[in-house]
Amino acid sequence: MWKSSNVGDFLFAPQAPVSVPIARGGLFAVRRVYCVGRNYAEHIVEMGNDTRDPPFFFAKPADAVVVGGAAMPYPPKTADLHHEIELVVAIGRDGSDIAVADALDHVYGYAAGLDMTRRDLQAAAKKAGRPWEMAKAFDHSAPIGTIEPAQTIGHPDKGAITLSVNGQERQRGDLGDQIWSVAETIAFLSGFVALKAGDLIMTGTPAGVGAVVRGDLLEGSIAGVGSVRTVIS
Repeated sequence: MWKSSNVGDFLFAPQAPVSVPIARGGLFAVRRVYCVGRNYAEHIVEMGNDTRDPPFFFAKPADAVVVGGAAMPYPPKTADLHHEIELVVAIGRDGSDIAVADALDHVYGYAAGLDMTRRDLQAAAKKAGRPWEMAKAFDHSAPIGTIEPAQTIGHPDKGAITLSVNGQERQRGDLGDQIWSVAETIAFLSGFVALKAGDLIMTGTPAGVGAVVRGDLLEGSIAGVGSVRTVIS
């Protein structure tokens, strides 16, 4: 395929890169956003699924990312918008078929994020055996907090992960409750696709997911990692 580096050759101006702020300065340019389905046993049970299933993945577009505590518009075509607080892994080094033992070497850092979900659309898609795309990959569906470099905070594998709505706690779990560790998730995913610097991986949510409405303030926190905040507008 022919490619040109001359901006004047484009039919219209390319979109500006999507980025997430890095703690103490700098920006992390986002390439792709991958999401792990069903990685906390209690959440799997509350959704009526089998805890023995291997990890599976879906994706959100890079421009679904919302940063800086900006408001998230209530999306169209749903009456059941749900919150899901998640640990976000920021990939800083390319790799394919990565071994579990080497996986954390590919991590630049971590953040707290929200995998917002049009639950009614997801339920209808599941029932019909269709993709979840419109339930998960819609505009503004991935609010994400500041990325903390792993060289600063290490690689957290335990610690509280919580989400409050209007000051009332809705979700509480521990990173140690993840069925698939960050290293295992990276190794498994990299067998399907080449991971690149700039990729984000949302690693699943603990139990307690629920609906939000316009005006709700969502505040998520992960011990040793950081926080994420948005208002549904």
